[in-house]
Amino acid sequence: MSMVHFVGAGPGARDLITLRGKKLIENADVVIYTGSLVNPELLQDTKEDCEIYNSAKMTLDEVIATMQEAVSRGADIVRLHTGDPSLYGAIREQIDILKQKGIAFDICPGVSSFCAAAAALEAEYTLPSVSQTVIISRVEGRTPVPEREHLGSLAAHGATMVLFLSAAMLEKVSADLISGGLAPETPAAIVYKASWPEEKVLHGTVATLPALGALDTIEKTALVVVGNVLGREYELSRLYAADFSTGFREAKT
Repeated sequence: MSMVHFVGAGPGARDLITLRGKKLIENADVVIYTGSLVNPELLQDTKEDCEIYNSAKMTLDEVIATMQEAVSRGADIVRLHTGDPSLYGAIREQIDILKQKGIAFDICPGVSSFCAAAAALEAEYTLPSVSQTVIISRVEGRTPVPEREHLGSLAAHGATMVLFLSAAMLEKVSADLISGGLAPETPAAIVYKASWPEEKVLHGTVATLPALGALDTIEKTALVVVGNVLGREYELSRLYAADFSTGFREAKT
């Protein structure tokens, strides 16, 4: 049955797409990909006669019209989004229209760039005694965020923060985080194109974020990671402590 498959392309590296996602791309008759973010190397796995559209140059109406026309002739469509489509993928608006039109769809999850950024940083976002919470958000820009989710409010929690779509506004990011209570010396990093061949990792602090971005003129395709999990101090996990019992082993006295 002809349908639309929303596929998470992964963070960038061609081999970090899921096996299911790769198979869907290989079998697709039509691929509509997020050209501003998805690694075009992934398109090398398409069939020779696959029709490929770059959604960066399309409106929502044009994307839907392309899907609807392809479905009308029995084609199999892949809507290829960067990372995992559930994060800043704008898939809800597409899904609701497809439902209205009676067009079948499914969703194939992907590896988010925030996971690839942790790998690039050699970091664990949830360190015992440091942070057990990860806040994924973005700074307010041309697109607003809910009042209660401004960076200053989120910073007050002291949790690990991973900021999407914020690398072009590092002055504001730094100011908002500090106004929210984060110490200027709180560790921070910019990860540019995590998992891509041109990946860059820049380490600094909340106060030095603007200078870091200016150093390499990084404005797009980068994540900002903030938190003391990037520092050196933490406690060992109780899970593997000798004096800690679990459902699989008894504590050693």
